[in-house]
Order: sequence, then C-alpha cells, then structure tokens
Amino acid sequence: MRDTRESRLLLVLLIAIAFALITVDIRGGQESPVDGARQAAAAVFGPVENGVAAAVDPIGNAIGAVRDSGERHTRIAALERENAALKAKLGSDDRNRSRVRELDTMLKTAGAGQYGIKGAQVIAIGSAQGFSWTVTIDAGANDGIMRDMTVLNGAGLVGRVTTVGPSTATVLLASDPDFTVGTRMEKTDELGFATGQGNGPLLVQLLNGKAKVKPGDRMVTFGSHGSRPFVPGVPVGEVVRVDPPGGGLTRNVYVRPYVGFTKLDIVGVVVQAPRTDPRDMVLPPKAKPAPTVTVTITPPPPPGQQPGQAAGEPQDGQAQDGQAQDGQQQDQAQDGQPPAQQPADGQNQEQGD
Repeated sequence: MRDTRESRLLLVLLIAIAFALITVDIRGGQESPVDGARQAAAAVFGPVENGVAAAVDPIGNAIGAVRDSGERHTRIAALERENAALKAKLGSDDRNRSRVRELDTMLKTAGAGQYGIKGAQVIAIGSAQGFSWTVTIDAGANDGIMRDMTVLNGAGLVGRVTTVGPSTATVLLASDPDFTVGTRMEKTDELGFATGQGNGPLLVQLLNGKAKVKPGDRMVTFGSHGSRPFVPGVPVGEVVRVDPPGGGLTRNVYVRPYVGFTKLDIVGVVVQAPRTDPRDMVLPPKAKPAPTVTVTITPPPPPGQQPGQAAGEPQDGQAQDGQAQDGQQQDQAQDGQPPAQQPADGQNQEQGD
C-alpha cells in the first residue's frame, strides 16, 4: 500500500475510533455497550487460539528444555563433584582408620618391650645408596634419629637406620641380602644369625648344629652391644622349614618374618632401649589349634538281635522264661521237694517212641 493522503486519513480515523471505543468501554464498566461484541469475538477466536496454542506449546517446551539444559548440566556437574569429594573423604577416613590401627598395634608392641620409639611414616621406597630393599621415612636428625637404630612396627622387626638426613632417614629392611641380625630361639635360647633373602623367608644359621628345632618355633632379636643397631626381644619370625643336620657346626633353618615388607606404612624408630631384656614377652600369642571333630559310627546289630543288646545275651522272652524257671526251683526247694529236672531232648524222643 502506497503512502498517500487518503491512507493517512484512514489511519488517523481508525486510531480515533479505537480510542473512542476504549473510552466508552471504560466508562461503561460491567454494562459496557461493547461487551456483546467482546463475547462474540471470544466465541469466534477462542477455539482458534486454543488450536494455535496446542500446536505451538511443544515447540515452546522444546525451546525451554534447550534453554534449561545448560543449567541442568551445570547442576549435574556440581553434584558429581560433590559425590567425588564425598568418596575421597570416605576413602581418606578408611585410610585414617587403618593407620590408627597400625599405630595402636605398634604402641602395644613398644609397650610390651619397654621400647622408647619415635613414630614415622614410609614416604618412599629404594634410595640412592644402592640398597635394593630400603625405604625412606619422614623422620631424621631433627627428630632424634641416629644411624644404626632399630626400626619396628606392630608386627616385629622392620630393619635398621643406615642414613640420616635433617628430616628424613633411610632404613635397610630385614629382607635385604646385606642385612644380618642376631637371633634367639623362644624357650630353647638357641642363638643364630638371620640374613635377608628378598621376597623369600629369612635364612637363619643356628650356631648349634645339633639344635632341636621344628616348624612353628619362633625367634626374637638377640640384641647388640649398647642396643645398637638392634635392641633385644623384637619378634623376628616363625620357622617354616628346617634343613636336615649335615654334621656341620651350624644348622640352617628358614623363617617367615612377621613383617610384610611390601606393605609398610607406619613404623617406629627405637630411640630408647629397654632397661632389661624383654625376652619373649613381645612375641604375639600363639594361635589356638582348631578343635578336632571325632565321628563315631555304630554298626547295625546282626539279624535277630535288638539294638543295645550284647552278643550272646538272651532276648527278652528267653530271659523271662529263664527267670520263671528259676522261681519255680526256688519254691520247690523251700517246700522240701527236689527241684524238677528238665528232660533232655534225647529222653523226650525215647519216651515218644
């Protein structure tokens, strides 16, 4: 439509009419003269509006879902982070509980042997000194750690300190082939020297080649002069194999160490030796053997014999007959009559003939 004078006059006229109708509708209130026209328009255009809304709503919902998806992804990511933090916290709590148990066991071991210890944590394995079985702990000279001190945990002997720094120290493990410690057998007091063999059991050479030893026997550290590098009484391990005596001056036995050298965490460095040798007091209590279950099978009685009846014992009817005959003989003896004798089978047959 071209912009002409007539079109402008028409537009102005329509606007004036619209304002006039609005004014009349407002002044009329509930009895507005245009109310009928409004109801007629609602009746005509209402179904059309509903149809258009039904067609457009899915599109609007899809647009809203796309708009809200970013917020949902953000919320899901936040929940996932909270979940991961909670799992990490729970895992750390489990780890802390495990460390508390290890520390408690180590303190009990130190208390049983009257060892003054300095607690430490294993922070690295191996070292630059060339030892194959060593660990680094987070305690050093600043904590009172010195070279050639005994290292233990709740299970027993771990090793000895070889190198000390200001805040760390290197520990040579008892499983290292260069490690040697004097040992003493429980109860028998047989002495020997234990040497590490890596992942295998410790090799112990007993000084008495005729020593009586068997699997299951236990041993502790003998102790060094001045309690360095080893204090006495620390549990070493349990005998698992004994070589036959070869007539030599020593005898070899193999000992499974109490300490698991591949899963070390909390350890203690003995900074104060006990006043007296604890002997076997630090050894763990021996496990009680499982009770043996004995099963007794009673064979069934032979045919004709009642359960519980001994072999050769008469049955109930025969026993009653015998008792009755004994009673008759006793009555006859009291009356002065000789007891009646039962005829033999042969006599009965002759009389019958």
